[in-house]
Amino acid sequence: MRVITGSARGRRLITLEGEDVRPTTDRVKEAMFSAVQFEVEGRQVLDLFAGSGQMAVEALSRGAAHAVLVDAAKASLAVAEKNLVSTGLRDRAALVNADFASYLASCRERFDLAFLDPPYRTGLLQRALPLVEQHMNPGGTILCEHPLGEELPETVRDFVQYRSHKYGKIQVTLYRRQAKEGREQE
Repeated sequence: MRVITGSARGRRLITLEGEDVRPTTDRVKEAMFSAVQFEVEGRQVLDLFAGSGQMAVEALSRGAAHAVLVDAAKASLAVAEKNLVSTGLRDRAALVNADFASYLASCRERFDLAFLDPPYRTGLLQRALPLVEQHMNPGGTILCEHPLGEELPETVRDFVQYRSHKYGKIQVTLYRRQAKEGREQE
């Protein structure tokens, strides 16, 4: 696992070992960032179910203003913090040890870009989407990584599936705010 581009380009990232850990592959990460390449710089990022924090690290490396990394596992956040420190990006990140629902219930922040990659086939993604949507800025984008064939809703309140791409057994679905009639999409 490495940082693909930006200020920390080429830096190796560490991850937890074990069967419960499933880091995003470099190929999928590169595809996700290609889809939002002009939506990262200066933006507020949420890395929900952060794991090693590689999505937040990549966003910060590409110029995101700030990232919040949320994970229920203290061990995952410890790894994420090491990755942030080793890439010199720790000062632009907040680490939150909480389950997604508790964090989002008390969250006062708004985000431009949200990455959701929960444990597969647990229903967490479907539960998290409407909660995350409430914390998105106008023009925000939600990117979901999930197993191929897992059904996601077409719409989540004002957000609609914009694109969905397959990468082997992994699927990435991107949501954007639906344009209101008589208005341009924000």
